[in-house]
Amino acid sequence: MTAPVRIYIPKDAAALAVGADDVAHAIAAQARQRGLAVELVRNGSRGLLWLEPLVEIVTPQGRVAYGPVAADDVAGLFDAGWLDGQPRHPLSQGLTEAIPYLQRQERLTFARVGVTDPLSIEDYAAHGGLAGLERALTLTPAQIVEEVTASGLRGRGGAAFPTGLKWKTVLTAPAATKYIVCNADEGDSGTFADRLLMEGDPYALIEGMTIAGLAVGAHEGYIYVRSEYPHAIAALRAAVCRAREAGWLGANLHGSGKRFDLEVRQGAGAYICGEETALLESLEGKRGVVRAKPPLPAISGLFGQPTVINNVISLATVPTILARGAAFYRDFGVGRSHGTLPFQLAGNIKHGGLVEKAFGLSLRELLYDFGGGSATGRPLRTAQVGGPLGAYLPASQWDVPLDYEAYAAISAMVGHGGVVAFDDSVDMARMARYAMAFCAIESCGKCTPCRIGSTRGVETLDRIIAGGPARETQIHLLRDLCDTMLGGSLCALGGMAPYPVLSALNHFPEDFGQITQAA
Repeated sequence: MTAPVRIYIPKDAAALAVGADDVAHAIAAQARQRGLAVELVRNGSRGLLWLEPLVEIVTPQGRVAYGPVAADDVAGLFDAGWLDGQPRHPLSQGLTEAIPYLQRQERLTFARVGVTDPLSIEDYAAHGGLAGLERALTLTPAQIVEEVTASGLRGRGGAAFPTGLKWKTVLTAPAATKYIVCNADEGDSGTFADRLLMEGDPYALIEGMTIAGLAVGAHEGYIYVRSEYPHAIAALRAAVCRAREAGWLGANLHGSGKRFDLEVRQGAGAYICGEETALLESLEGKRGVVRAKPPLPAISGLFGQPTVINNVISLATVPTILARGAAFYRDFGVGRSHGTLPFQLAGNIKHGGLVEKAFGLSLRELLYDFGGGSATGRPLRTAQVGGPLGAYLPASQWDVPLDYEAYAAISAMVGHGGVVAFDDSVDMARMARYAMAFCAIESCGKCTPCRIGSTRGVETLDRIIAGGPARETQIHLLRDLCDTMLGGSLCALGGMAPYPVLSALNHFPEDFGQITQAA
């Protein structure tokens, strides 16, 4: 009997949104009608979102990709002999691994995403999974922390705080109970790396959190996921159950006598809960309001106990570091920005998707070499890097290396790696207003600079946009207001909301009536 041909079809949210389930049903139906044996595997997305649904056929030469595939294309693909590995069809992309968009990446954290069956522990282990945890079980907590410290890994959620230093603080904090918390409240516009990872390789996050628990002496962990990610929540809960059944979570990790367990908690969709202390308040069943610091969460976090809080990408990177060594990871990147970051291309971009690259490439490379320029065909004018609180960067700054320090030097931030592109039809005064309005809507209301300042900022921008003889006075007032928010806000929401506003004012003065001059 002929072995069935294996076909991979993503069940990632982005692929589902453009008909991946319909494509899967159509493939199954065509195979039955033609008497052909196929095995459908629902994998994660490779991150080439303009090609979704991207269907891959396993051939002796490797996987051959077709996309974007619609249900109506399926019969023609069978007629073209796609099961025989003969890519005679307009939708053929050739060998998946040879697609330039993928071939030019350095996929470490995302090495398995789109490659494996996301819920198969066997598939995960066959592709290098669990090796980091197995090694961690042979090390002391201090040795694990030292390995993470030596790797140079920094928080991938925005602040870029050294992960090893945070873990060491929790390790040395005297307490009987400690916690590991994953911040999966991915709320930045144009970002989707956390979601792709959770849906496409949930065991990487589970393994990373378990290693973190071993490193600091924590026995319990929580994954806080935004409610807008139902597919990620379902994947994580299923993966946690399977990991527990296989002995990789629970009271006796892989027969070691050590214990660690996880729960998945669903947030209510407040952007402010992406701030770590507001997240802790929400986890404790309270309103998501920012806490004053000190004390730091590493000293007094969840339920007043020492707590490691890292985001999805930070924790999912840890297994690679433990499996392949600190030096291997540290050798990627530039300066103090070690390793790789999954950049996410969105907005007015031809080839939107995920690009995992070592720090040091430029925004211009991302926008053109990977993104292919604007989707409209018009010239690109600006890109916002780092989410809704990130700066709008003009073309004159697109060659600055993407690393934390280089971007801080130009009053910008890399953040979570989100890049939203705009062509030359964008009105930057209205984009500045949008940034202020976003802050006003999402503020927790605890501190005056953020709560009142963002509202006054929207009003001031409305007056500037309306024009009139007082426009220049209003621009000076807006700058003063931004200074107050930068210096006086309790957390990064109010403290960074001025970044997009000031960058728009400084780099695109003509959109504000050609009155203000670049600072």
